[in-house]
Amino acid sequence: MCRHVALVLLLATALLGVDGPATGGARPVRAVGPIGLTVADAERSAAFYARVLGFERILDVEVAGEAYERLQGVFGLRLRVVRMRLGDERLDLMEYLTPRGRPIPPDSRSHDRWFQHVAIVVSDMDRAYDRLRELRVEHASPAPQRLPDWNPSAGGIRAFYFKDPDGHPLEILSFPPGKGDPRWRRDDGRLFLGIDHTAIVVADTGRSLACYRDALGLVVAGESENWGPEQERLNNVFGARLRITTLRAPHGPGIELLEYVTPRDGRPLPADARANDLAHWQTVLASDDVGGLARALRHSACRPASPDVVATPGRALGFVRALLARDPDGHAFQLVEP
Repeated sequence: MCRHVALVLLLATALLGVDGPATGGARPVRAVGPIGLTVADAERSAAFYARVLGFERILDVEVAGEAYERLQGVFGLRLRVVRMRLGDERLDLMEYLTPRGRPIPPDSRSHDRWFQHVAIVVSDMDRAYDRLRELRVEHASPAPQRLPDWNPSAGGIRAFYFKDPDGHPLEILSFPPGKGDPRWRRDDGRLFLGIDHTAIVVADTGRSLACYRDALGLVVAGESENWGPEQERLNNVFGARLRITTLRAPHGPGIELLEYVTPRDGRPLPADARANDLAHWQTVLASDDVGGLARALRHSACRPASPDVVATPGRALGFVRALLARDPDGHAFQLVEP
């Protein structure tokens, strides 16, 4: 992300206002996060994210009952959520104690449209990669890749894909001087700094922008087109040419749209996918007007997955009203009202 992005966000937010046209009168999303992912064993996953990547456990709670069944679309659920923090960002590790869902397809590829990951910024790529190798993480890229200087948006960025114990793809990345948020250049001695963005594979960028930008009010903060042998090895997809669009709210990680211009044979999310399947991620989008955004979704490229806005008992997960929805490719996001 370029250094002027913060100013762009401030100007765009001011233009949107409380009743900005992008959301049809609803107040837009004001923050992104936590980012949730369904796991088979929350204790095992929490230990991995803490030991390998330096996350800290800040919440461990179980929820059940009709409200959460309607919200997540899973009847008879009992859900354990372990919230992990790295820097200012948070992950929700969601274990469905009942009913159990399906594992991630073993033949998943980086350009299949259920792909989602989080990108964790590191202060030293070589040290971070050595640590991942020492702890024997599963590689997805053969090694860290340095994106070429001919690409003005991405040149000099180094990145590496790997997997967690359930097979969820993850990324570490480091920014050269002049790229990325200035906060990633603070020298506080930490190796793993925080989450810069979550990335999702989409079939059509324009259609996805109609959801995230036009209906939800997120702001386009960066665009690039990446190709070449470094990008192919990073994604482990031969012939990869990506159109990349980054969206942001005033607070929290970005949402990065990855459209594979080539190859075009990425598979769609299965029609029967559910929130208890391990391929499920859900990005939390906080707003002061979930009802207004829910109405905006009905006339957009997004679609509600919950039957309506759900009032939850208490604030076990930090919100009182919420709606689960899906974008045009089936990626889930959860609108919440704190």
